[in-house]
Amino acid sequence: MSRHILHVDLDAFFVSVEQVLSPELRGKPVIVGGRPERRGVVASASYEARTYGIRAAMPLAQAYRLCPYAIFLQGDFRKYRDFSVRFMEILANFSPSLEPGGLDEAYLDVTGCDIFGTPLQIAQSIKKKVKMELNLIASVGIASCKIVAKVASDLRKPDGLVEVTFGEEKNFLAPLPVARLPGVGDKTEQTLRVMSIKTIGQLADIPLELLKGRFGRMGVMLHEYANGIDASKVDLYGETKSISRETTLERDTIDQRILEGILRQLSERVGAQLREEGKRARSIVFKLRFNDFETITRRITPKESSASDEAIFTQATILLTQALKKTRKSVRLIGVGVSNLVGEARQLSMFDSASRRSELLDQTIDRIRRKYGFTAIQSGRSFALKDIFIANKND
Repeated sequence: MSRHILHVDLDAFFVSVEQVLSPELRGKPVIVGGRPERRGVVASASYEARTYGIRAAMPLAQAYRLCPYAIFLQGDFRKYRDFSVRFMEILANFSPSLEPGGLDEAYLDVTGCDIFGTPLQIAQSIKKKVKMELNLIASVGIASCKIVAKVASDLRKPDGLVEVTFGEEKNFLAPLPVARLPGVGDKTEQTLRVMSIKTIGQLADIPLELLKGRFGRMGVMLHEYANGIDASKVDLYGETKSISRETTLERDTIDQRILEGILRQLSERVGAQLREEGKRARSIVFKLRFNDFETITRRITPKESSASDEAIFTQATILLTQALKKTRKSVRLIGVGVSNLVGEARQLSMFDSASRRSELLDQTIDRIRRKYGFTAIQSGRSFALKDIFIANKND
C-alpha cells in the first residue's frame, strides 16, 4: 500500500505573522531581517517585495537597493515561535506522525487516517483551519513520499495545493528545473549545468554509476530523488535532532576576543533551549563564514554528553581557535549548535561534580531569564558585546 504524505508550508511565514499582528502591513513590500543600513540578510520577504527580486538570504543592503520603499522589520522570534506551536497543534490533530521541518513547515503522514477523509480532503481541512485559527496561508503538497510532497507544496505558492498520484512521481518531477529538487544547491546546479542537465527528468535519466562517480554518495541520493524515490519515514513530532544559533556581525572581524564573546552568548542560548527540551548533546557543531563568503562547519564529539553552557562554549572555542590558525580572513558570521541529542538520564561519574554544578547554575540562570528576559543576566565575556548581535535568524 502506498503512503500518503503531506508537506505543509506556511507562506512567507515571518512576514505573514507581522501582517497578522499589524494589518496595515498587508499588501505592502515587507522584509524581516533588520535595518538595511546594518549587516544582515533577509529572513523573509512578502510576495509584494519578491516582485522586485528580493529573496531570503539576500543581503539587506542589496534588498534596499532593489526596493528602497520596502518596510524593513527586525522581527521577533518569540512571536514566530508562538504561531509555530499553534500551527503544529493544528497538524497534530490530523495525524500523530508529524515531523517539523522548521518553524513554518512540516511533514504529515496521513496513511490510514481515513476518519478525516481522503488525503486531498485532509489537506483542504488543514488549509482552512490554518486560515481560520491563525489567519495565515498554507501551501500543501500531497504525494507518496516526502521529497515529492515537498516539491509539490512549493510549486504553486502562495496558497498552493498540489496532489501527485501514486505512480506519477517521476512524470511530475521530470519537466521541472533541477534547482527545484531538494539537495541541489547552487554549486550542484552549476556542476549539473556543465553536464548539460537542466531538468529533473534529465537528471533521472543519467546512469547511476555516472552520478556516483561525480558526486559520491550524494549521487545516489540525487538519482533516487530525481526518480521520485524516497523511503525515509516521517519522524515523530517533538523529536528535535539539533539546536543551533548563528549571527551575522555588523563589521567583519578577526579579533578572537570579540568572536569568543559572541560565541559565549550563542552557546548560552543553545544551552537554554537544550535544557528546556530536557535534552543533552553528544556533539557540538561550529560554523564560520568569512568575508569572502567561504563557509566552514566543524563538529566535535566529547566523551560525555552535556547540557552545560560552559561545555558547549569550551568545545566551540577549541574549534574557533583551530579555524583562525589556518586563515587570516575576517569573519562575517559565526554560529554554534548541538546535535546527536539524548535524554537527560546519564551515568554519573565520581569525578564530574564540577560539570554537575555548572548545569545546576545554568538551570538557576534559566529561571531568572524566563522571568526577567534573556539579557537580565549575562556572562562578563558576552555583556560588553551585546550590541554586535544584529541578525540571529533563530532568536
